[in-house]
Amino acid sequence: MAQKSELITVFRSAETDAKTDATEMQERLSQAGIQSVLVDDDTPGVIEGSWEVRVAPEDRTRAEAIASAPLPEPEDESEVSDEALSHDLDFVTLFRSQKHDAEMEATAIHSLLEANDIPSVVVGSSAFPSLPVEVRVPKTRLEEAKDLLAETEQSAADGAE
Repeated sequence: MAQKSELITVFRSAETDAKTDATEMQERLSQAGIQSVLVDDDTPGVIEGSWEVRVAPEDRTRAEAIASAPLPEPEDESEVSDEALSHDLDFVTLFRSQKHDAEMEATAIHSLLEANDIPSVVVGSSAFPSLPVEVRVPKTRLEEAKDLLAETEQSAADGAE
């Protein structure tokens, strides 16, 4: 590689993430087989607050072509497409009742599910007796929850005999 004084700057940044950008550029050049040097404002001739990537004069054309290509944008995880959203975790109704003891039954079912590591939620309140009380579970766990309830009801029926 050429002497430091002979190197040519192919990338310069004074942004807040300048060091990161310069390091990424140096990596891109390295992947293309181009040796480069990363310098900061401690180096004579570098503007205060800047980071630069320098290469030998014979690599200038290739390095400038690589440097002129935009850096890949980091993925913004907050922007998730509707297609990427999963409806497998949607909660569906497992139990629904408007009987006078519906809230107690729902609480018992909820406790049974939670004890068996099946997430559930009770929807409804005795403060609004005209509305039904429901126990909901994730759609993917519905069959497992139904089987558990059926097994528990069978065990209770067998015990009553």
